[in-house]
Amino acid sequence: MAKSKLKNSSPDFILIAVVAILTIFGLVMLSSASSDIARARFGDSYHYLKHQMMNGLAFGIAGFIIGAYISMRFLEKIALPLFILGIVLAIMVFIPQLNTGVRSVTGAERWLNLGFFSFQPGEFMKLSILLFIAAWVAKKKERTQNFARGFVPFLCLLGIPALLLFLQPAMTIAVILACAALTEYFAAGAKARFLLISAFLGIAAIAIFVFTTPYRITRIIGYFNPESDPRDKTYQINQSLMAIGSGGFSGVGFGNSTTKLKYLPEPMGDSIFAVAAEEFGFIGAMGIVTLFGVFVWRGLLIAKKTRDGFSRSLAFGFTSLIGIQAFVNVAAVSGVIPFTGVPLPFISYGGTALAVFLTMSGILVNISRNRQ
Repeated sequence: MAKSKLKNSSPDFILIAVVAILTIFGLVMLSSASSDIARARFGDSYHYLKHQMMNGLAFGIAGFIIGAYISMRFLEKIALPLFILGIVLAIMVFIPQLNTGVRSVTGAERWLNLGFFSFQPGEFMKLSILLFIAAWVAKKKERTQNFARGFVPFLCLLGIPALLLFLQPAMTIAVILACAALTEYFAAGAKARFLLISAFLGIAAIAIFVFTTPYRITRIIGYFNPESDPRDKTYQINQSLMAIGSGGFSGVGFGNSTTKLKYLPEPMGDSIFAVAAEEFGFIGAMGIVTLFGVFVWRGLLIAKKTRDGFSRSLAFGFTSLIGIQAFVNVAAVSGVIPFTGVPLPFISYGGTALAVFLTMSGILVNISRNRQ
């Protein structure tokens, strides 16, 4: 039987517009959230903004264009080499001579220094693992139906990058990536009982890592009792809530946030949503949430309309990854879930993350243009 040809259609302009608005708004918010820190550290209020544009936006636009026009069949063929490359780069982070030596407050080591530039392999691994799993499940139907020849290998494929992220440690990112990969797997037609087994194993793994790490236990305690240690352990969530509350309905105005100056930790990273909520108020905060909601809606619509197995799984994976990460960031900063350090897609500072998210968006546009 001859294979059906790809039918070109118009790209999803709504998705393109949402991605453009989120990216531009992210640069605007970064210029506000980072200006005082940049001036104090480098004598240049726009240091971080320039860095984001040169190392994130420039590569991101290139990735978006390539993703939007690359052959999906070629992308499927190179999925395995990209997966291997992602694993190798993630392992290289643990080599002292190659990492940047810059650690987070939890001791996480996530940056790789190759001399001429540095980046976060964990962000690239998000792209590579979702590409490979989509290609892997598309090749053989039994990989979604058979326990021994499908589900067990899938857990092994997912377990390798998840373990590397856990060891950095970047537990929340590992959980988000696992959820996106599982979405791909079940979008391809995996059995429901595999989902139940995955959920049980995932919850068990998270419980082990949480209750064997003191700072994670502290975060859980702080979630249920934010006033338990307001000067230390629960300081960031309390300051985030104060910033959001200070914004009121319409905000204090662009650039007028006071909590970003010396009270709010990570104002240009994990807590940038709180800065946006303070400066633009409830209107601005709901605008951000709405934009991500529209992004998820268009991504799922693209996935639903394509009949190509690889493209459909990939669309579900990319959409769920960005949607879940956005939800976790907003929910954590707002006190809905225990606080965790997860950047807000397209908006938080981080050149590697911006480039990867824009590349994923370009591939989603590509899928919307080609329906089988």
